[in-house]
Amino acid sequence: MKTYALKFKQNIPISLDEAWDFFSSPLNLQKITPADMRFVVTSDYTQQTKMYAGMIITYKISPLLGIKMNWMTEITHVSDKQYFVDEQRFGPYALWHHQHHFKEIPGGVEMTDILHYAIPYSVLGTIANNVFVGKKVKQIFEYRVKAVEELFGKM
Repeated sequence: MKTYALKFKQNIPISLDEAWDFFSSPLNLQKITPADMRFVVTSDYTQQTKMYAGMIITYKISPLLGIKMNWMTEITHVSDKQYFVDEQRFGPYALWHHQHHFKEIPGGVEMTDILHYAIPYSVLGTIANNVFVGKKVKQIFEYRVKAVEELFGKM
């Protein structure tokens, strides 16, 4: 099974406390996900719910042709105001390991996303990644950059 690795960095002109408060709330993920994904958190959490190691989050997504899918991730690691990791437990990927790192910098926060993923179905998965999945994943993270800039400003 072929795995893919992507890394994205973004500087945000807010405090580390503000960044952590926003990104550690599962419900805020919907605010920075493209509308065409029809992304909805289905877990029974409130805006005040914060991530913790072992937390399970369920979603409905429509990543392709409007087809609805269930997705479940687990927050496997959390270090307050430094990083957290989500891993898929059920969903469209054979592997999904997503690290979110936060570092205070002059004038704001540097946020780094490190993603490792794999597509099931061997050769067909590799073809699917080359044709559309890889592009879609990159588009989602590019959208997030713009959405975060709209919410918090640009550095």
